[in-house]
Amino acid sequence: MDKNNELYRLLLVDDEADVLQVMKRKIDWEALGFSMVGTAENGQEALEIAEQTHIDVVLTDIKMPFMDGLTLCRKLKENYRNVKVVIYSGFDEFEYAREALHLEAEEYLLKPISAKDLTEVFRKIKESLDQEIAERRNMDRLNEYYKKSLPSMQEQLLMSILEGRTTGERAQSLLKTYELNLESDRYASAIIRGSANSRGENPIQLLNLSLMNIIQDYLKDRLRCHCVNYLDRIVIIFLLGKEDGLSDILYHLEQICKISGRMLDMRTTAALGQIVSDLVNITTSFQEAANAMEYRTIIDGDSHVIYINDIEPRPQDSVELSEYNYQEIIRAVRLGDREATTQAIHSFINTLKCRAVTPGQYQIACVELLTEFTKVGRSYQLDIRDIFGEECVPWQEIDRFSSLDELEAWLLDICTNLRRTLRHERKDSTLRLTEKARDYIEEHYAESDLSADSLCRHLNVSAAYFSTVFKREVGLGFAAYLTKIRLEHAVQLLTSTEDKTYIIAEAVGYTEPNYFSYVFKKEYGISPSKYRASLKKEVNE
Repeated sequence: MDKNNELYRLLLVDDEADVLQVMKRKIDWEALGFSMVGTAENGQEALEIAEQTHIDVVLTDIKMPFMDGLTLCRKLKENYRNVKVVIYSGFDEFEYAREALHLEAEEYLLKPISAKDLTEVFRKIKESLDQEIAERRNMDRLNEYYKKSLPSMQEQLLMSILEGRTTGERAQSLLKTYELNLESDRYASAIIRGSANSRGENPIQLLNLSLMNIIQDYLKDRLRCHCVNYLDRIVIIFLLGKEDGLSDILYHLEQICKISGRMLDMRTTAALGQIVSDLVNITTSFQEAANAMEYRTIIDGDSHVIYINDIEPRPQDSVELSEYNYQEIIRAVRLGDREATTQAIHSFINTLKCRAVTPGQYQIACVELLTEFTKVGRSYQLDIRDIFGEECVPWQEIDRFSSLDELEAWLLDICTNLRRTLRHERKDSTLRLTEKARDYIEEHYAESDLSADSLCRHLNVSAAYFSTVFKREVGLGFAAYLTKIRLEHAVQLLTSTEDKTYIIAEAVGYTEPNYFSYVFKKEYGISPSKYRASLKKEVNE
């Protein structure tokens, strides 16, 4: 903070304008490291300012209309935990000081406050703020946290690679970042799953921890591997040397199942995918293991291990295309630019060109990709014509191309159209959200307890997202916009009815007539009663 000469943001709160002016002039705030970002005449107004802008420190009087300083302190601590609050008062009452201490105020000062005392208080506050920031930036603590979190992050990365969500250069980069070595001649993936006994003495999540320990202890001197405790199962990536054979893996998995069954008193099943020669294809082996595991309830026999080729044998001449990750194309369409999309489609076409695919495999590959496009459209509630065009039946188009280059051009057109539609859809969704918010405010402005939180619950969106979208689209934050709507309706009632001011205040959502008058005067420069009187005068003239 000091190195960049940045200033902490200070808000002054007092219902006496002359006191605010004295406070502003009394101290050289910038020399102390603070920037005066605003003043407020009561706690309610201070809260509205805190909602609109970041505040580090609030210096507030206790006795104020509409919301006193203690209530303001409590609400600030509830909503903005890191805000420092300094309270001052002209009343030497123990209960005030005790309540300020209870609310974790930084200091409780008695009027008159000397410049020396105030300077000392804010010097301490700055030291405290500096220390908090320094601790958050402390690399030793960050490094310690990183080391503690590393095993969990490693597991997440391994599952992302196995499921095909992280591939290629990004996968290699993250492996280095998270200190994982997956260099090997060959790979295979296995899944081990246990079933708790009928007595249910131990929940499966606890049994899985014991199962993980058994697996790691057994394999550590026998085969190189990485294990991940994933949901209700253990996933293993085998890093195989040239001498490690399929029979060795099956034997060790069988032993693990027997040991865990005996030690943990539960049925344990292992499922194994095929051995692959490249890390790129480990996703295939993992999916095969998952497919094999689905047979665990219908396969009888003494063996606890299911190998994918034993239940789903493949023709010897089968061409392997499963290393291609369709999600790379979908990710480029959703989040990338035209260049990224072009590269992703080109990679797909090259896969077809470089393999001696059969017509059936060509059809399947194209249909799967088109299906992924359709899924994206469905998630945004798009009509299929929004993606492929008015007259197009995409699955019938596949056979009309005379070359893969023509297919590539067609797919690029689809991706371009889909990317354009998604961008418009995202923009439209923010406009719809804003309109729904405005409609809800218009319907419920008269409710005194209407808040941003209740509106967000109604819209089923997070407060942070709503705040960003609403302010960008409307130009005002929620609190400011609600005040604007309430005052507009108040003006209508003042113009068209003879209702008392307190009745109008309640009709537009203010339970405190005095606060309504304060807000009205702040906006229009005169009180509600004088505003009505000026209207009548204009009519008579």
